[in-house]
Amino acid sequence: MIIRKRLYYLMIVIGVIILGLLSRELSSWLPKWIGSILWATMVFFIMGFIFRDRTTRHIGLMATVFSIGVEAAKLYHTPKIDAFRYTTIGGLLLGHVFSWNNIFLYITGIGMGAICENLWSRIQISK
Repeated sequence: MIIRKRLYYLMIVIGVIILGLLSRELSSWLPKWIGSILWATMVFFIMGFIFRDRTTRHIGLMATVFSIGVEAAKLYHTPKIDAFRYTTIGGLLLGHVFSWNNIFLYITGIGMGAICENLWSRIQISK
């Protein structure tokens, strides 16, 4: 059983957010899809922060469903939602255009988060 300490998860989420924002600043050097992977990794760790007593598999499943839901929501357009999407925070949270590639990138980011969590728990168990 993984013991998730909320302070650690909060620090990880903040770190991933910083990396994601840096990836946007370094977009001339880094591919744009790095941000999608980091966004999904952040979602995984936010789910771990909120649902700290669930298994890694359950956290990954919830993060995947949430991420795909956010991506599918890009297909829905109203003037108010579109106006929010074109603000900086709205663009970071909701994105702009639906992409099947993003779903693959989200699953990759969530998988990376799950692998990191499993590695961390093994290190903790071996201590």
